[in-house]
Amino acid sequence: MSVVSFKVRKEIKEKMERYKDKVNWAEELRRFIEERIRQLEAEENMEKIIKELKNMNFSVPKGFSQESVREDRDSR
Repeated sequence: MSVVSFKVRKEIKEKMERYKDKVNWAEELRRFIEERIRQLEAEENMEKIIKELKNMNFSVPKGFSQESVREDRDSR
């Protein structure tokens, strides 16, 4: 495991000290960072997927939609 440090305003540090018996700040920050990284990776993956889909060449035969709807209606 690695150590990461950052600066906070003095009043924030004082408030963190006040609640240190109720909050495990290191764990809170670790969870926040992990969740944020998951969100960023998901966004990145979605962008890649969208880009790949845009580059794909899809074609649907003429009348396919009408035939599909008609088949669905007739099967009931």
